[in-house]
Amino acid sequence: MVFLAVAALLFFSSPCLSQAPKQVAGFVLGDNISVYKEKLDMRSALPIRYQEYLTEVEINRIEGYKSGLIAYATCKNPGMIVRIKLKYADSSKKFYEQLLKRFKQQFGEPTEWRGDPFHVMISWKWSFVDPKLNLISIILQHNTLDEDEKMGNSLKMTLTEQVGEERRCYVKKHPQSQEDKEKSNKRREKSVGNWERYLPQ
Repeated sequence: MVFLAVAALLFFSSPCLSQAPKQVAGFVLGDNISVYKEKLDMRSALPIRYQEYLTEVEINRIEGYKSGLIAYATCKNPGMIVRIKLKYADSSKKFYEQLLKRFKQQFGEPTEWRGDPFHVMISWKWSFVDPKLNLISIILQHNTLDEDEKMGNSLKMTLTEQVGEERRCYVKKHPQSQEDKEKSNKRREKSVGNWERYLPQ
């Protein structure tokens, strides 16, 4: 009942399209990764650190894009594409503004601001629910500084709930890993008490 109530709330509070956006640059969320082997460098496939229930693989060269990573599930739904991250070849802010304008024309106003107050990182998020109640998020981002975050324009599309299902599956299959993580967090919390180690002397 709780799930149905939450699902109903999301359905009526988020944009819902008869054909919610699920694909970009020839990749489709929910498809099996095996469909795209010719478009991917499968030698680059690696489990994501701290998200071992997902594996990321680099895309081969695609016109208009500088690089990209496709994340697929490895626990509950092995091979299912759950996230698409792409970096556009054009890194200019002008391109981002043109792209943002077209996003708004096609999907409406964003549902959430994800950037920083100083607009060093400009990031907008759209949230969708398709007719099957799959939650889909799209984040369009521009970074103006070439420091920790690489300068340029990027897009991230995610099957939000599927990522959560993979996480829960992994924890269920690897309970010791979760216990170790919790113990590590408790040790870290206890060690914070010695503030002198963090201050210049």
